[in-house]
Amino acid sequence: QVQLLESGGGLVQAGGSLRLSCVASGSIYSVNFMAWYRQAPGDARELVAEISRGGRATYAHAVKDRFTISRDNAKNTVYLQMSSLKPEDTAVYFCNADDLGVPYWGQGTQVTVSS
Repeated sequence: QVQLLESGGGLVQAGGSLRLSCVASGSIYSVNFMAWYRQAPGDARELVAEISRGGRATYAHAVKDRFTISRDNAKNTVYLQMSSLKPEDTAVYFCNADDLGVPYWGQGTQVTVSS
């Protein structure tokens, strides 16, 4: 079992920045990829960015060059630095960990970007 706890969401004006954090605990030794997903009301959950244990990152086209995912393996923490935020980035952001093909999810943190 892997437990994930997100923090850092909130309300920000368009053009602003936020940093999300996700701390993993439990049986994390076999976790390779960690990721951030988001879900806006009425929409499907979508991948925002993911990062391997070795630090290889990939991004959704909509956030590339604005968001940065990073990972501190010593602290079992993954971050999402969000800059140049837009109203369309408004969503609940979920942390995800892949443990040998078994997905685990955090409870989500709300990000609201006002215009």
